[in-house]
Amino acid sequence: MGKNDSGKPACKYGADCYRTNPQHLAGFWHPKKGKRKGENQDADDGNIGVAKKRKADGADEPQLPGMSGDSDTKTSVEEKVEEKTECNEEDIEKESSQECTDYAQPATPSDLDPREEIKWKFKMEMPEDFYDFWEFCQSLNKKNPKDALKDTLGLQLVGPYDVLAGNLKKTPQSKRSSYCLHWRYYYDPPEFQTIVRGDDETQHHLGYFRDEPKELPVFVAANSAKKSCSISAQGGNIFAAVKLHMDKLCKATKDKAEQSKIQSLQKPLTDWAKKCGHSLDSKSQAMKDREKKVVAKTFHGTGIVVPIDANEVGYRELPETDANLKRIFKKIADSKNEDERNKNFEPLDEIINFVQFANDECDYGEGYELGIDLFMYGSPVLHGTIRNVLPLAYTLLRREEFGKILESHLEDRRKDDLSVT
Repeated sequence: MGKNDSGKPACKYGADCYRTNPQHLAGFWHPKKGKRKGENQDADDGNIGVAKKRKADGADEPQLPGMSGDSDTKTSVEEKVEEKTECNEEDIEKESSQECTDYAQPATPSDLDPREEIKWKFKMEMPEDFYDFWEFCQSLNKKNPKDALKDTLGLQLVGPYDVLAGNLKKTPQSKRSSYCLHWRYYYDPPEFQTIVRGDDETQHHLGYFRDEPKELPVFVAANSAKKSCSISAQGGNIFAAVKLHMDKLCKATKDKAEQSKIQSLQKPLTDWAKKCGHSLDSKSQAMKDREKKVVAKTFHGTGIVVPIDANEVGYRELPETDANLKRIFKKIADSKNEDERNKNFEPLDEIINFVQFANDECDYGEGYELGIDLFMYGSPVLHGTIRNVLPLAYTLLRREEFGKILESHLEDRRKDDLSVT
């Protein structure tokens, strides 16, 4: 285990600590780690066999945590990050909040206009409807456009909108390690960028969803992080998404006065969208086109898109159903000790072998799907495995920006206190 001569307090998780936060590593002593069973085995050893086709999901599919109703770049199994063995998620969240500290942010270049500043801070360009919607909210509340919809619809503009509001200009010290984590919720994958927050009870929020970091979003999506990891498309632009939210709110409200207040926004929003040329259809043509390209639904339901060439190279199915994957992940997350965890990891190690096989043959979508499923399952115990699977998939797919966002998020993945300010 090693002797503590550092004078630092010992980390309560010892050699099994999963955290890589520099502040944590500098402040706590850790004994040297042992290897997990099988870590020295070459991932290519043994008879891997041909990946079998993905089976149809069974009706007894277990729920995810929080779901309502209860080459040079090849990564091998031996490179897996040691994960935490004797932990529960309450302890993880408690330690995370106790050690929360200020982070030094890089100085924002002074010569950037707002659009350039957003791209510099969030690694993505925003579409025109983003800026048109800001102007619409300015027309409703010139002093505070961010809160223009708060009283009526329970919505507040956040994320990149804070650049337009001037709230991120002077943040040399912030509560999160990266600007791209500003209002990034627990189940927001790198493809999802929050721009509107709703209520705190369900953590309902809206964000742009894109398949390629260098391209504009395909649609606006919604997630309620306190309910589940499910992500659902809401419209091709923010006007359509807010219109849909407005319609649902009006339908669910019995109070006539409240209904009237909500309906009073219908015409201004519709007129502004029409003036700017933004469709209010709940499903745009781009969304319909994307549906044909989705290769796997994944745990979040919105699915993933990867390039498929003329020879159908680019994606192959995982060798397990979603239901079986969830069972495997649950067993790992619920392991009581290292021996139990080693045994429960064996099916996942076998799947990772299939992913390596797929990567060798340019079917990068298999590792992408597995990485997204691991992330959306939500257990911190799986973060080390995510780090070995998903960043590599992003690199192979030339979506490196997503990989950088993922690394930052895993370093500081939290369920509350999501603003950098």
